[in-house]
Parts: sequence; C-alpha cells; structure tokens
Amino acid sequence: MSNTPEKQAVDNRYYRQAHFLISAAKAEQFPQDGLEVAFAGRSNAGKSSALNTLCDNKGLARTSKTPGRTRLVNFFALDDERRLVDLPGYGFAKVPVAMKNEWQKLMTQYLSDQKPLHGLVVIMDIRHPLNDTDWQMLQWCDHFDLPAHILLTKADKIKRGAQQNSKLKTQKLLREAKINASVQVFSSLKKTGLDELVAKLNGWLEL
Repeated sequence: MSNTPEKQAVDNRYYRQAHFLISAAKAEQFPQDGLEVAFAGRSNAGKSSALNTLCDNKGLARTSKTPGRTRLVNFFALDDERRLVDLPGYGFAKVPVAMKNEWQKLMTQYLSDQKPLHGLVVIMDIRHPLNDTDWQMLQWCDHFDLPAHILLTKADKIKRGAQQNSKLKTQKLLREAKINASVQVFSSLKKTGLDELVAKLNGWLEL
C-alpha cells in the first residue's frame, strides 16, 4: 500500500459546489449571517484564477482585466452558512481617482464591519510580493485582529528554489514587521499548494 496521500485527501467538496450569490455595491447589501473567507489582492496578481482553481470552476470568478466588475464585492455561496468573498482588486492604476476612492470606501466598510468574516487570503505574485498596498492590507488585518493567509501565486513561472526563497524572504519580512500571517506557495496552473489552501480555509470555515 502506498504511503503517498491521494489527491483528494483534503476534502474540497464545499469549494467545488461554490456558486454566485450576489455582487454588492454598498455595505447594506452584504450578507450578515454565517461564515465568510475573503480573497483580496493587487489587480492581476492571480486572485480570480486562484478562486477558480480552488473551486474547480474556470468560470466562477471572472478573470477579465476590465475594472468595472472588480469594484464590486462578489459573494459565492458554498452552502447555506458558508461563503467565499471576492474583494475588489487593489492597485489598479488605470481608473479614475473617484473610482479608486469608491473601492477604498467599500473595502474599508467590509473589512472593518463584516461580522461573518473569519479570515482574509491575500494574493501576491510570488515574483514581487509585499508591495506598498499589500503591506497596507496586512496592517489593516493586524489592526482588526483578522487572520491573514498569504498566497504567493504564479509559482509555476519560477523554479522551485526561487519559490522557497520568495516564501522565506516574505516570512522574514513579516516577522520583522511583527505581522502575524501565514504564507504558502501556490500555482493555479499546476494546482501547487491547493491542499494547503483548502486546509487553511477549512479551519476558518469550521469544516
């Protein structure tokens, strides 16, 4: 008998059944019951791809670079009590200042007031993590005692040694900044780190 765990050793049934629930343009539309885990990240860091890989559904979160949809907070139901939340991508340079301010207000309301929120997955490109906006997001989590888990995406674009170096460097910088956040390597293309992500989310969602 092989000692190698099977691919489905971590149960991801709940993520494969994820379906769109609502796109909220204002805080009054946020669901207020159950448990949520939100995904945030700089635009084009691979947030939509990570969500689609997690849920084994290429069409779940749109990967279009058009900023119109990303200004909304998108909720995806896993069951009657649990949800995944796709937050607006931050750091998108090619939009008006007024739209950026609108996004910021909506994000602030969600992260500070959303009672069902149990954790935040922060998406970063493994080749250049921890930019200024990433630090702002992590400091926000620290301020509100919100658990954070960093997903270093696009790992397939660099070699394994470079992947580990990026992870170790990120962990070191977090320790120096006294920011408590877990870190993992992830590839949507090769599904590297998928089980680790599922295990983290299961804990937050009490699965």
